Amino acid sequence: MQSENRIFDDLAKMINGIAGTVAGAGREAEAAMRERAKEFVGRMDFVSREEFEAVKELAAKARAEAEALKARLDKLEGAAKPAAAAPKAAAKPAAKPKAAPKK
Repeated sequence: MQSENRIFDDLAKMINGIAGTVAGAGREAEAAMRERAKEFVGRMDFVSREEFEAVKELAAKARAEAEALKARLDKLEGAAKPAAAAPKAAAKPAAKPKAAPKK
């Protein structure tokens, strides 16, 4: 009986060792695949999430600033049109009466 238990104990130790080795190999393979994927993405010139969010925020600020400037320009143009139209009406000479045709 003693010899049978020893065989099973050795077998259990061997299986535990194999399981640990397989798990370690799996972790190493996963890490290697992640590294390869990062290299692949790096060569493709993709941007990171942080870079994308930063540019998105800058674009939103630029859009808001452009809209504010457009509103300001429209307001200034609206104020300038009535002031520019009044002098033109006053400076326009009155129409001359046509001379009667000579007989």
